[in-house]
Amino acid sequence: MTLSALTVLVVGLVAVVILVVGLWAYATANRLDRLHVRSDLAWQSLDSALARRAVVARAVSAATRSNLDASRRLAALADAAERANRDDREDAENAVSMALAALDPADLPPQLVAELADSEARVLIARRFHNDAVRDTLALRATGPVRLLHLGGTASLPSYFEIAERSASETFGHEGRAVQRTSSRVVLVDERGRVLLLRGHDPTVPEVYFWFTIGGAVESGENLRDAAAREVREETGLHVAASELKGPMWRRVATFPFNGTLLRSEELFFAFRTQEFEPEHAGFTDLERRTVTGHRWCTEDDIRSLAATGETVYPQDLAELLDEVNIVLARRVEPEVRAIR
Repeated sequence: MTLSALTVLVVGLVAVVILVVGLWAYATANRLDRLHVRSDLAWQSLDSALARRAVVARAVSAATRSNLDASRRLAALADAAERANRDDREDAENAVSMALAALDPADLPPQLVAELADSEARVLIARRFHNDAVRDTLALRATGPVRLLHLGGTASLPSYFEIAERSASETFGHEGRAVQRTSSRVVLVDERGRVLLLRGHDPTVPEVYFWFTIGGAVESGENLRDAAAREVREETGLHVAASELKGPMWRRVATFPFNGTLLRSEELFFAFRTQEFEPEHAGFTDLERRTVTGHRWCTEDDIRSLAATGETVYPQDLAELLDEVNIVLARRVEPEVRAIR
């Protein structure tokens, strides 16, 4: 028995369709798996941010003396939020938010206000990344072909996490409690993959040293990229065209006291590769001359060694982030901005 040409054609077409559908299903299932992993990791990050806020909330409770009932209630709510299961977590965390809102930040030490504001900023960022991951996962799981072919398997559907967000002015209590600042920073790496870090200290706390990347506040009328190029020139003597910077690639929000002022700093990070050179600091301001005590080209291991000595490196996890910098510099397209610590 011989097959006609039409039969062979039909069988061939059916085989091609089955192959295409199979490849699509395989690729989609893999993508779904990655989305679920992303959602799980985003929840772990959010859970960590909420746990840190609970720790800060208990510290706030211990420091509050003007309203002992509210203080004890805040501590109890923070404990309950940490122990709450996933279904009850939103209500428990919202209760902590309301209890924090009932306290007067003016009664707290500035350092503790900074810790609270920073912890709430981390929760805000982590929640948004979590909900973005959930949205993307649910969008793909809801499509007809995915449901028809059961490509989601037995994985449970992720769910959004909704809690009230407080503005910076609400966290700090009143206008002027914290100075809002936007900064451009540059991860300056040499041909060996080392990053240039400055060493300095708060002029009011000269015994505590830390390390940080090149950068500073964006001046009035400047854009982020121009500010980054200016900071590189002023802090190192290296002239870089703003258009040659890659980024911004990272966004970091931190609240901290510095030189007697409480700052809420939003930092955007660019990347640039150069040949090793000896930095010049002729462009330093008077405050920077009193703050910066040295510099160093650092490898990943160097950064870890510095952290091991008790001298903090900012941003956190910079050693692990250097590989990402090299990837950003190697690509022609600009990177998407993502949040870091």
